[in-house]
Amino acid sequence: MSSEDSSHPIEIDRLIHEPARLQIMTQLYVVEEADFLFLMRKTGLTWGNLSSHMSRLEAAGYIEIKKEFLDKKPHTILRMTANGRAAFNDYQAAIRKVFADLPR
Repeated sequence: MSSEDSSHPIEIDRLIHEPARLQIMTQLYVVEEADFLFLMRKTGLTWGNLSSHMSRLEAAGYIEIKKEFLDKKPHTILRMTANGRAAFNDYQAAIRKVFADLPR
């Protein structure tokens, strides 16, 4: 890496980079939408942890959360937004660059 490269550090989206949120984003990236219980099972997060991380991603505009009732039971559906998809694509590119820039 040249000194010019080191003066411009790679920007990693720390909101996505956090392991639990990265799991949520990777799951939502490959589906149109997912419900809360599906994400709980796929990520291994507890109800409270998943809810907390969902709120952070929603506040950033990366996901949409829709709450409804099915047979009088609450049902929560999550979907990645266009902004979330763009941020995740940028995150993937930044991570690839980190590894591409490593000396062999």
